[in-house]
Amino acid sequence: MEQNNLILFFMSYIFICHLIFFTLAPQAEARAFFVFGDSLVDNGNNNYLLTSARADSPPYGIDYPTHRATGRFSNGLNIPDIISERIGSEPTLPYLSPELSGERLLVGANFASAGIGILNDTGIQFVNIIRIFQQLQYFEQYQQRVSALIGEEQAERLVNEALFLITLGGNDFVNNYFLVPFSARSRQFALPDYVLYLISEYRKILLRLYELGGRRILVTGTGPIGCAPAELAQRSRNGECSPDLNQATDLFNPQLVQLLNNLNAQIGSQVYISANAFAMNMDFITDPQAYGFVTSKVACCGQGPYNGLGLCTPISNLCPNRDLYAFWDPFHPSERANRLIVERFMLGSTQYMNPMNLSTIMLLDSTTT
Repeated sequence: MEQNNLILFFMSYIFICHLIFFTLAPQAEARAFFVFGDSLVDNGNNNYLLTSARADSPPYGIDYPTHRATGRFSNGLNIPDIISERIGSEPTLPYLSPELSGERLLVGANFASAGIGILNDTGIQFVNIIRIFQQLQYFEQYQQRVSALIGEEQAERLVNEALFLITLGGNDFVNNYFLVPFSARSRQFALPDYVLYLISEYRKILLRLYELGGRRILVTGTGPIGCAPAELAQRSRNGECSPDLNQATDLFNPQLVQLLNNLNAQIGSQVYISANAFAMNMDFITDPQAYGFVTSKVACCGQGPYNGLGLCTPISNLCPNRDLYAFWDPFHPSERANRLIVERFMLGSTQYMNPMNLSTIMLLDSTTT
């Protein structure tokens, strides 16, 4: 009798696994993915622009499958790459890539551009970058191209059923408000008022994304920017995170979550999903050894204190094992750190993903489409 029960349990388990697999797989294959934002998610658009904000030379890409620099600010894969991998999709191409045409348009596109922020005056030192409203205009152009390929109705459905990711905010602090002492924005606004202004401008961007068809939009908060090696090198005496920059994050992130909740209530649907990038990063910044890193203060590639000064270049210090470093360069996580972050996207509790994680979204959406 016990043996029969065991066999029945095993067969039920196999059936449920197959049911989940076959429910998720077609949706994962079919689902387009669109990416907007800054260098944390840019996968090569800036390669096609005359700007200093680029990552198209070694040692960037040293651990990428081709071992070549691709424009990703990483030693290997970045967050959108790993999300695509986890949901069973091809990686999205940069929108400016000539390879993005024909059937490859149906996978989605990456519109992100290193150096940009919520505000148009963020990153002005990089000159020629794709500011966020230009990214949204490119997305409109993308939809026209897809409509010509598969028809307007199918194009609208592809966009409505797609997954979106937007990452903005960090540069509005490090490459604007705190870029230099007595910056124009810091003279114009006290920090709490500046954050209120950022949130009001971000609201317009997020609503425009909804107007353009976004129905599942992952929105990352700002990470612990005061703990990046670049900031430690400039602002830290003993390796402590910059209190000013982390205060900015502490002000910004809760207001962003509140904005997303308000927008969802206004729309009457869980369109916007909050990703707590601060908590995701602080896990391994606070206790790097627990996650297999030797340090979360020193960048793998760079120079000066904490390898945090200047750019990552062929003549920079370079660690032999990137998997042991939480930060790849003075500002950006290593591929291994990005994998830990995406793990939180996929399976994290509401501490990390609110109101639900990406695995739940994929399962829920697969049963309603």
